[in-house]
Amino acid sequence: QVQLVESGGGLVQPGGSLRLSCAVSGVTSYYYAIGWFRQAPGKEREGVACISSSDDSTSYADSVKGRFTISRDNAKNTVYLQMNRLKFEDTAVYYCALDPRVCPVVLGTTPIPWHYLEHWGQGTLVTVSS
Repeated sequence: QVQLVESGGGLVQPGGSLRLSCAVSGVTSYYYAIGWFRQAPGKEREGVACISSSDDSTSYADSVKGRFTISRDNAKNTVYLQMNRLKFEDTAVYYCALDPRVCPVVLGTTPIPWHYLEHWGQGTLVTVSS
């Protein structure tokens, strides 16, 4: 079955960088859409970035645009989230999700709620603190 495993979280100072990884297994094709979400304490899970299945086009939430970059390495079946110029408000548990509908959910252009997406990882904690 499809499994997603996130890694790369940790403690970082404001202005610092981290790279998160989402290792994907159990898929039979490179053509899958992946999204990154995050959930801060006491807040709703929100979409951060996604990469499409068809042409690897990427999309970002306004709050991270210009600071975060999503990419994939098909040889490693891994999707990355490079996070630069981190801010206190980026502190959250970060999750990756695999589902054909993930990009509209990340961008909020569909009424489909995030918990309808099919495959999720267990999350990795990012703490931005001085």
